[in-house]
Amino acid sequence: MKTILIKNALRIARMNDAREEIAGGDILVEGNLIKQVGRDIQARADRVIDAKDCVVLPGFVNTHHHLYQTLTRNLPAVQDSKLFDWLLYLYEVWRHVTPEGVYVSAQVGLGELLLTGCTTSSDHFYLFPGGKSADLIDREIEGARSVGMRFHACRGSMSRGRSKGGLPPDDVVQTEDEIMRDCERLVQAYHDRKPCAMTRIALAPCSPFSVTTELLKLSAVMAKQWDVRLHTHLAETIDEEAFCLATHKMRPLAYMESVGWLEGGRAWFAHCVHMNEAESRLMGQTRTGVAHCPSSNLRLGSGIAPVRMYLKDRVPVGLGVDGSASNDSSAMLPEARQAMLVARVKSGVDSMPARDALWLATRGGAEVLGRDDIGELSPGKAADLSIFDLSDIDFAGSLSDPVAAVLFCGAGVRAKHVLVDGRPVVENGRLALVDQVALARQANKLSQEMLEKAA
Repeated sequence: MKTILIKNALRIARMNDAREEIAGGDILVEGNLIKQVGRDIQARADRVIDAKDCVVLPGFVNTHHHLYQTLTRNLPAVQDSKLFDWLLYLYEVWRHVTPEGVYVSAQVGLGELLLTGCTTSSDHFYLFPGGKSADLIDREIEGARSVGMRFHACRGSMSRGRSKGGLPPDDVVQTEDEIMRDCERLVQAYHDRKPCAMTRIALAPCSPFSVTTELLKLSAVMAKQWDVRLHTHLAETIDEEAFCLATHKMRPLAYMESVGWLEGGRAWFAHCVHMNEAESRLMGQTRTGVAHCPSSNLRLGSGIAPVRMYLKDRVPVGLGVDGSASNDSSAMLPEARQAMLVARVKSGVDSMPARDALWLATRGGAEVLGRDDIGELSPGKAADLSIFDLSDIDFAGSLSDPVAAVLFCGAGVRAKHVLVDGRPVVENGRLALVDQVALARQANKLSQEMLEKAA
């Protein structure tokens, strides 16, 4: 069993219940677990990492993404579009995604996350060209394994095409039977319930305006039977609220409650921008989680989620970078900074201290995904951690509070080292398991091919 000793950290932010921080601290990693955290740890190790001038944090947890969208970033036609118009245009491009594109886009998005300190990511994949499941989720899982990411694959779905009043083209949606057969296959093949699991599966119909009521009900029933979590988009825009009121005579959260999604504390919703106080209290009472995606919400003009209200009502809240066609990056550290800043606009300058934003990015995300083995630097937890070097000019003058400096300062900050499950996956600011320059070149080629087909 290999051991790694991280020595002399400028500051270790443990993100334990006491929110303990250790100056001049060490961490001993044994195999895939944290063995010891403290000062002046004396132990033989296969490798010693000198963390002088560095802040060590638990690996971040990304609770919402659409990895395939890394191939369609920054498209001029939708740079200034709101959600529904943005979707209508991009569906015509996304319908040309291939299994190779799914694999490469997963490597790109997850690699970018790793470089910014994220060690666990979910992904919401719901688009199946030609109505065929093929092995698209399998290819995502392969991509995650190739870069070393801890991965929650959310088997998305769309069953309400344009002919049934939905937004997506009919040729990217599936029937309820096709969807649930593939969900069952994936749960049986990949879902690992053990502590420190590297792969888990969730059931994830796309949104209230792209799936049928029957699919939502069936997903809730089967998630309980298979003991997996549930995920979807909810309350992202005023347009969605109007759709639910017109179609179902209910606001979005009430609609989801009516189909069984608030039972058992197994669901989390992306965005939740447009919720009122009564809905927030219900979310807290039912332990229904929120994936807060501030950059995407700003990019599409959707609004700012009332995160401080959610935290007051004990709603589980984590951070999500969302799809790279609406962010347009997969950078987790800037997402935490964004969460810190937008909350101050929404709820006051004191409503989101830096450490609260980092808590959302670590412990908050772990709770949203139903995990107690990640997001914290304590003995017995998974050895997922990120090391940020504060020795360069962009952190000069900031070291009176090194932990907060990680969010307040830095120009395009990348982690110096990242461990996932005790394995080094970022070394000296570069991905350790793949050639990131060659990967970018391959992604650009596949992106161009998709755009040419769509044209």
